[in-house]
Amino acid sequence: MDKIAVLIPCYNEEKTIEKVVNDFRAVIEKYGDDGDCRVYVYDNNSTDKTAFLARAAGAVVRHEYKQGKGNVVRRMFREIDARCYVIADGDDTYPAESAKAMIDAVLERQADMVVGDRLSSTYFGENKRPFHNFGNVLVRKSINFLFKSDIKDIMTGYRAFSYQFVKSFPVLSNGFEIETEMSIHAIDKNMNIVNTVVDYKDRPEGSVSKLNTYSDGFKVLCTIWKLFRHIRPLRFFGTLAIILGLISIGFFVPILVEFIETGLVRRFPTLIICGFTMIAAIQSFFAGLILENIKDNNREYFELELIRLHELYSRNSKEE
Repeated sequence: MDKIAVLIPCYNEEKTIEKVVNDFRAVIEKYGDDGDCRVYVYDNNSTDKTAFLARAAGAVVRHEYKQGKGNVVRRMFREIDARCYVIADGDDTYPAESAKAMIDAVLERQADMVVGDRLSSTYFGENKRPFHNFGNVLVRKSINFLFKSDIKDIMTGYRAFSYQFVKSFPVLSNGFEIETEMSIHAIDKNMNIVNTVVDYKDRPEGSVSKLNTYSDGFKVLCTIWKLFRHIRPLRFFGTLAIILGLISIGFFVPILVEFIETGLVRRFPTLIICGFTMIAAIQSFFAGLILENIKDNNREYFELELIRLHELYSRNSKEE
């Protein structure tokens, strides 16, 4: 088990990867020698010299051939054992010096996920893509509202994690939705989340972002919606039940008033639709109740898994 593992997913970052590796190696060498602290670069089918330059700079280079950042993170988390994980992009937009505060939060303050908060510092001034700015704010507000949390930067690629987080996190996303998934997982599982303000600088000239503002933004919003349904089923299906119930009552009231006044029901099709809509509302409510119970059972199993992981972590630490 490494003491600190810096994980850098990369795709065509030859202009910056050498500097990024050197910067992080300079930071983590203060925590131990190369046997304890390592920089891992996971190359995701780069067509340039990313892998060669990273290896030359002293990083351990591995490969993930299935395209997508989520696929890279899945392999990194599966293969690496460490007391503290730092994940950063290879585009030199995050200062390596900020990793020290993030590492200390994991090793000394028992943080499970440390969020490198760009939005509270220089992000809006450095980033030249206005729709990215809007999307980051929208995603942050949506998640904090839906899940009652206070994460300052949902989409940041600069984070630190504990062993327990990494080994209990089921990676389901394939692409850039992975940051959203990490954040919601930490919130739902009541993990210790720490926000750390970090400076941000835009990509250097010639370095190109792989994030598509519109298609990847849409995937992120779909991920939020899907995870909200999965993690808060009673709220999701309960809200749906209320909406359907109100629609049914809204159309039924005029029919009822007409029946009281005339003793006649002239709009039978509307009455039938009201009945089916109310049945759907009742079904939705009870579906939410059943799924909420299943979720609670899964939460119990997760807590038992955390106990097992803690015992494994303690045993591996002693063997060091």
